[in-house]
Amino acid sequence: MRIGIDLGGTKIEVAVLDAQGEVVYRHRQPTPAGDYRATIKQVVALIDAAESHLGVRCSVGVATPGSLSLVTGRLRNSNSICLNDQPIQQDLSYALDGREVRIANDANCFALSEASDGAGQSAQSVFGVILGTGVGGGMVLNKQLVTGANAIAGEWGHNPLPWMTADEFPGRRCYCGRDGCIETFLSGPAFEFDHTHQTQQKISPAKIIASAAHGDPDCLASYRRYTHRLARALAHVINLIDPDVIVLGGGMSNIPTLSKDVSMLWDQWIFSDHVNTKLRVNAHGDSSGVRGAAWLWP
Repeated sequence: MRIGIDLGGTKIEVAVLDAQGEVVYRHRQPTPAGDYRATIKQVVALIDAAESHLGVRCSVGVATPGSLSLVTGRLRNSNSICLNDQPIQQDLSYALDGREVRIANDANCFALSEASDGAGQSAQSVFGVILGTGVGGGMVLNKQLVTGANAIAGEWGHNPLPWMTADEFPGRRCYCGRDGCIETFLSGPAFEFDHTHQTQQKISPAKIIASAAHGDPDCLASYRRYTHRLARALAHVINLIDPDVIVLGGGMSNIPTLSKDVSMLWDQWIFSDHVNTKLRVNAHGDSSGVRGAAWLWP
């Protein structure tokens, strides 16, 4: 059996998959905010509890924000900043009595899950997109995760928004230190910020979408700006890697009309006379990250 851990900023989830990919155990706990050592202990406790419940020793895969540096072996680029520059793979392995632990970026795990037995399972090439508190991506070819020469393949959210309009340029400052990253336009908090900036009304993304569906002009305008930006950003992905399927995940992917509306817009920026790439909503919801972590073991 395979254990998957999804190490998020607010919760840590464990799931155990059997040989057929069915979830046979699942549990969540809040993430110890800003406390690296407590986070390691929490992860180990969740693994111990799962194995005790099932009575078997399992392989362990972990989905993390950020990725492991190929130079130092430490975590980098995480928006959960207490994890940055920490030897998380070594620390987890040590705490588990030397057991091998496989670690991958959470967006990569999402993509692997959806390519393995989700919305992209019939496709040769799948690009997975996270639209949540942050924005990320992952690439899978023939059901194998592509990590790249620098272990940053798919880091789509930290490229600049393409084809910026005059009122968008140069964009807001991102936590990564650059201006105008896709994440600063397409994350859930960025969507809320944009609406507040345009209307001086602070309401949640869910409320904006609900009001847009009922014809509120300000909320509808915010939604249209979002779909226009997402269409441009995904067109850039298609121009670069031309995937068979793009799968949307994260909280913003729950907007019912999003995939349809975006795929009706993106043709104008794609360097082709016809677009065959399919845009799909994930099959496994917020379980995709933890499932993909488990699938790090074949």
